[in-house]
Amino acid sequence: MGTQPIGKLLFGMSIPLVISMLVQALYNVVDSYFVSNMELIGNKALNAISLAYPIQMLMVAFSVGTGVGMNAYISRCLGMGDHEKADRGAANGMLLLFVTSLVFTALGFFTEPFFKLFTDDPEILELGTSYLRICMIFCLGIFIQIGGERILQGMGKNNLSMIAQLVGAVTNIVLDPMLIYGIGFFPELGMRGAAVATVIGQWLGMVIALLLVICGKHEVTLKLKNFRPDKKTVAEIYRVGAPSIIMQSIGSVMTVGLNAIFSRILAGETGVSITGVYFKIQSIIFMPVFGMTNAAMSIMAFNYGAANRRRLMRALKLTIISAVLIMLAGVLIFELAPERIVALFDKNGSLTEPGAHAFRIICLHFPIAAIGISLSTFFQSLGRGIHSMVMSILRQLGVLLPSALILALIFRSVDAVWWCFIVAEFASVGYGSIVYKKLWKNELSLIPEGAE
Repeated sequence: MGTQPIGKLLFGMSIPLVISMLVQALYNVVDSYFVSNMELIGNKALNAISLAYPIQMLMVAFSVGTGVGMNAYISRCLGMGDHEKADRGAANGMLLLFVTSLVFTALGFFTEPFFKLFTDDPEILELGTSYLRICMIFCLGIFIQIGGERILQGMGKNNLSMIAQLVGAVTNIVLDPMLIYGIGFFPELGMRGAAVATVIGQWLGMVIALLLVICGKHEVTLKLKNFRPDKKTVAEIYRVGAPSIIMQSIGSVMTVGLNAIFSRILAGETGVSITGVYFKIQSIIFMPVFGMTNAAMSIMAFNYGAANRRRLMRALKLTIISAVLIMLAGVLIFELAPERIVALFDKNGSLTEPGAHAFRIICLHFPIAAIGISLSTFFQSLGRGIHSMVMSILRQLGVLLPSALILALIFRSVDAVWWCFIVAEFASVGYGSIVYKKLWKNELSLIPEGAE
């Protein structure tokens, strides 16, 4: 990460992550597709899984956020040549993930009150509760899997990280229809089948990730003695990881807030279902960007630790350009074929027209989001996670939800609410640009230029 040409390095490290994240996004979509096409209850099942989605994303927020802290810390330590600290960071990070998973497991026994906040329909309550309870009680798999992947990514071994994620995702995709519909010798479990398929995929991915980390010769090794909590190491992990957890948790709060606006203020299930479908589909566009920026974060963190400004800034420039190009492709897809996309999840034909209209509005913020995500990743790689957190608060909570609420109250229309995404994105990128200029003036311009 300190000598190979940045363009070649970013491309090579990104491809495995982009592929694995695309598959990850695909299996999120597959869950919604299969449950929405269940006989008689397809629309209610889609509504239930849409309501459960924020809690699932909250678990991902804690696991990925802690993993981001591990990744940045490991990469910085390796950049400074301190392998002992890198080992301690990996072990302490895994311990933190294990403890956090136990909290969500305990909360999994109390899912019904959450669904009652958004619906009084007993069928949706039963479907959502049965699905989410299984996902939460058996959530250890996703936490440890992501921890193992982040250790591999911190060493720049994204191809190995991809293997673990692909195994889990493909397993889920294959098992989904079999367990939902009861194909072959598998029992017909309906919504519970979707949850069981998800959990099996996550646990298998966990086993593969652990084997890849433990077996083989790596720059970072998991040693039993390093699992003893170290205050300084935990603080360093959470210095970047805690803001990342908050950033991604805000996404869950945002979805919950939008669901509340649609279900209680605008009194309808259409907005909730469209929101659920949108976030699953948009992940196919956003996940490759996140995969690429995850690779870029390791490169930027390493070269920041090695005090090489030329390579650091080159990595940022290429990250922004690549992210914008991916997002522009997403805009084309969402503008040209939204009806076909929404129709996949619309068994009775009630969502296609309003869903397509929503997609065409929301996708306008994609290129702006590309710049924001790139800047946010840059700040994380420098250990400035608080700035990334503020950007996420602006784009997903501080500006987005108030804008959505105001638009809903003024226009009393689901269509009007979608413009909140564009307003919030401009606010976030505006803040990020100001922070970047200050960092350049006070610190980055003083770093030795270094060699390409």
